Amino acid sequence: MRNFKIIIMLMVLLILNSVFSQDLVKEKEYQISSIAFYNLENLFDTLDTKNVNDTEFTPDGKKKWNSKKYYYKQKNMAKVISKLAIESVPNGPAIIGLCEIENSLVLEDLVMQEEIKSRGYKIVHHDGPDRRGIDCALLYNPNSFKLISSSSIELTLPGDTAFHSRDQLLVTGELFGERMHFIVVHWPSRRGGEKKSRHKRMRAASVSKGIIDSILNREPNAKVILMGDMNDDPINASMKEVLRAQDNTENKEDLYNCMMGHYKKGIGTLAYRDNWNLFDQFVITPSLLSSNNEYSDFKYYSSIVFNKPFLKNKEGNFAGYPHRTFVGSTFLGGYSDHFPVYIYLVKEIK
Repeated sequence: MRNFKIIIMLMVLLILNSVFSQDLVKEKEYQISSIAFYNLENLFDTLDTKNVNDTEFTPDGKKKWNSKKYYYKQKNMAKVISKLAIESVPNGPAIIGLCEIENSLVLEDLVMQEEIKSRGYKIVHHDGPDRRGIDCALLYNPNSFKLISSSSIELTLPGDTAFHSRDQLLVTGELFGERMHFIVVHWPSRRGGEKKSRHKRMRAASVSKGIIDSILNREPNAKVILMGDMNDDPINASMKEVLRAQDNTENKEDLYNCMMGHYKKGIGTLAYRDNWNLFDQFVITPSLLSSNNEYSDFKYYSSIVFNKPFLKNKEGNFAGYPHRTFVGSTFLGGYSDHFPVYIYLVKEIK
């Protein structure tokens, strides 16, 4: 447990853009925990699974996806995860939300990669109805988080029985003894154009909002963290109007979008046709916001877009973009078409 209990000294405060005074630092000890999210960009096994449209990710498919490429991808994913949040939490994030994973098998291989094996991450995953077979999942460090329950909430479109998309994963447990709820999502893509597909993400947002509202009806002060690839930016209607995720810490009626500040600075998590988007987001309930720098229990502290140079293309027309695994059927040997993101939670050690 000592690895997770850190005295926040001045140097760490500078790194994390602290709101504390130096006098407060001298007198109090704080615990830091990190929550991360990463779109792994098509982490498929090499098998042709029945009733799943995964043929391209097989040895005979157009991507010629084989064991060598698969384990190369696994090692790259583990490398990235091994570096998240270690500037303040040596053992990395306590919780990691993931999307674009095919099944539990690829997660079992991931957590056993040498770069992160020692952390002992456990897996939460439910098979969903997505036609490509990709799901959301959650990894947790059992030294930090006690799992209580998990469930998978289906996303449907009224009147459209042919629609099949990713379920929304709800995980409840105790983070260092504090009850919290985590929702991991991968809202419908913009395939066919943003306007044409907008109604699907609006529907997904309403499902997410419904989950949060249901929790808050039972637990008015519940700590809920929604994370995922929304396929929308913080300013889009699904986020601001349906989910009601804002960046005003004084507004206790709405949810708080931890990533809005990055978006306003022009920082994105993926790039497309010379434009940056920030689809990978964290949204939290007001109970996770500190009042008057009070941290008697876990409160939101800061957010990070992990866009280190090794994750970027170094040259060419796409210099600076995320260095991805494939472009079309060409294997690039990169990481993902998204940068990972994470947040810090902080509380005072009594």
